[in-house]
Amino acid sequence: MAETVRAAGRRGRIAEGLRAYGLIAGMWIRSTMAYRASFALTTLGNFATTALDFVAILLMFSRVDALGGYTLPEVAFLYGLSAVSFGLADLAIGSMDRLGRRVRDGTLDTLLVRPVPVLAQVAADRFGLRRLGRVVQGLLVLGYALAVLDVDWTAGRLLLMPLMLLSGAAIFCAVFVAAAAFQFVAQDASEVANAFTYGGTTMLQYPPTVFARELVRGVTFLVPLAFVNWLPASHVLGRPYPLELPGWVAFTPPLVAAACCALAGLAWRAGLRSYRSTGS
Repeated sequence: MAETVRAAGRRGRIAEGLRAYGLIAGMWIRSTMAYRASFALTTLGNFATTALDFVAILLMFSRVDALGGYTLPEVAFLYGLSAVSFGLADLAIGSMDRLGRRVRDGTLDTLLVRPVPVLAQVAADRFGLRRLGRVVQGLLVLGYALAVLDVDWTAGRLLLMPLMLLSGAAIFCAVFVAAAAFQFVAQDASEVANAFTYGGTTMLQYPPTVFARELVRGVTFLVPLAFVNWLPASHVLGRPYPLELPGWVAFTPPLVAAACCALAGLAWRAGLRSYRSTGS
């Protein structure tokens, strides 16, 4: 009975947090759309800036036929999966990297006194709709890759496509939250967090075969970014799995995402409990 009550309480808190997140994000969206020309220009700028990453890949392939044994359409496939997954996470909770500033200047205190989950407030703060530019750019590259790749679309491969994108976004969200929790301790660790978020998505845009085996192990077993695209994409492309892992791991991204989110939630709660304000 007690366990049932606790479970109901957790579901209630999650529902309350999602509702608060929607209200705060909606407020920022209305504020953004009050200046539509500015929104259009900043979204276009975001699109163009992120597109430069793929331009760099195109320049590489103007000199080589393959990169780490992968052709341009295959690399574009990896790029599109990583860009869309990260873009969705960045759109949803990209504001988490501002937490260190709030901890340093004490403005986090204003969020603690409100009857709304702190995580929902921090995640939705200054919700940047302009970040849609990154998502759109990734979708365009992914669409190009799917159009030119010669893939035998079995039921399993078709199922993996939405699973990869949603699970990848959830894994990146977990990394954002865990990195924010670390800032409760370090206070000024936004660059460390960026190494795993922005740095992680840049790494995943390239084939695993161009990286050292130790690095591939690290992003598979320590910070499981490999489950965003490298492992499931290997199944879709018919490529050997990194680290000679068994074939069934390609279908585990949802489980990995759930585990990452649970661990990130625990880290967030521990970090929030350790917060002692600025003392002023």
